[in-house]
Amino acid sequence: MKILSLLIAFISCVNIAFAQRNDIMKESTQYEWPKDETVKKKLEHWQDQKFGMIIHWGVYAVPGIIESWSICSEDWIERDSTMKYDDYKKWYWGLSEKFNPTQFNPEQWAKAGKDAGMKYLVFTTKHHDGFAMFDTNESDYSIAKGPFANNAKKDVAKYVFDAFRKQNFMIGAYFSKPDWHSQYYWWDKYATANRNNNYDIRKNPWRWNKFKSYTQNQIGELMNNYGSIDILWLDGGWVRPLASVNEEVLSWGAPIPEWSQDIDMPKIAADARQAQPGLIVVDRTVHGQYENYQTPEQKIPEKQLDYPWESCMTLGGAWGFVPNDQYKPAKEVIHKLVEIVAKGGSLLLGVGPKADGTLPNDVITKLEEIGNWTSKNGAAIYGTRITKNYHDGQNWFTQSKDGKTIYGISLLDGYAPQEISWRGSIPKKGTSITLLSNKKKVKWKLTEGKVHFDFPKADEKIALAFSFTPETN
Repeated sequence: MKILSLLIAFISCVNIAFAQRNDIMKESTQYEWPKDETVKKKLEHWQDQKFGMIIHWGVYAVPGIIESWSICSEDWIERDSTMKYDDYKKWYWGLSEKFNPTQFNPEQWAKAGKDAGMKYLVFTTKHHDGFAMFDTNESDYSIAKGPFANNAKKDVAKYVFDAFRKQNFMIGAYFSKPDWHSQYYWWDKYATANRNNNYDIRKNPWRWNKFKSYTQNQIGELMNNYGSIDILWLDGGWVRPLASVNEEVLSWGAPIPEWSQDIDMPKIAADARQAQPGLIVVDRTVHGQYENYQTPEQKIPEKQLDYPWESCMTLGGAWGFVPNDQYKPAKEVIHKLVEIVAKGGSLLLGVGPKADGTLPNDVITKLEEIGNWTSKNGAAIYGTRITKNYHDGQNWFTQSKDGKTIYGISLLDGYAPQEISWRGSIPKKGTSITLLSNKKKVKWKLTEGKVHFDFPKADEKIALAFSFTPETN
């Protein structure tokens, strides 16, 4: 027991340090618009939402360690050096016998997300470790087959999706293409050197075909048994056809095998869309028809992009629950949200419930603080689109879909400046600027091509949002 406690303490210490190393597979540098008009329509609706919640929850919540990656043998991953690798994996797999979230409360999660101003959900139905957070017929390694099996809510994904639907969220299912628990991906005959499948697919086509069927069947379960799904968010971009492994991919530094890990994405997408017409498919980092929006991780693109994308970022230092995690201040999250939206993207913010099935109190508090701003200033965020003059100094700009209204958001550093000023978007002569938080109108002036207005007497310390009619209308 003492050794186990030391092991958990060690992993917790290094957890946040290498939680940020997961972005070895970079986002694509090209975008290909979908050809299906129903997908385009849903993608347009998704682009209105702007702010989402991604939830990582699995066996890793029991000891409070990084999701899945600690069982992968790559040189950036740290583990207790006194414990054999195989013993560590047995310990990790065994966490499924201790995962019994008797306080499971998806309604709490959904309310916290709504209170923050979030509009869409991505829930981790299965991470790389293969532990299914839904009642799958394809594997016994599932939340519905362990200590939680006798609970009325054992089919966790169903209740998560239902709770968020009741709060009018778009629903996304995260699903890992690799599955390290499956004998069809990590075969016990060989060692598991890294994240890839550990046998030569060319010499073992039967085994890989079994894995393809297994993967397709699990995705089929999610698409057919859990109500309306808007997004299929596929992680594990190293599982891809060899033909798509180009020089750019090789330069990322992720280990790539000599053989193709093709799981037949055309079939997966076609079958999924037969069950869920217009489904947005996000085959992360794999450029083409099945990456309907791009997903830069833990960062924001340098420049504005004119196609669909989202930055996925953690509220704390890790994707899942980690004891004593350090959460970002509400101001930092809001500033990131503003920049992302002005550049044409959406923010997908990551939180991790505890092993008992509830969100940490600190997470709820942070989301409420974020919601205090979005509830008053959301017009500058939701349903907007990019505008040509989108940035000047601390000021970021969006516009209404019809282009008749420009929204400005001035990021504040905790103190009130004497005035707000910028170059670029100029209000129409004879009109006023309207503050979003209180609907008050303020006068402005134009001096040498620069717009100025006096900072209003207000207690705003995060970001001041305002709107105006541009001179071009």
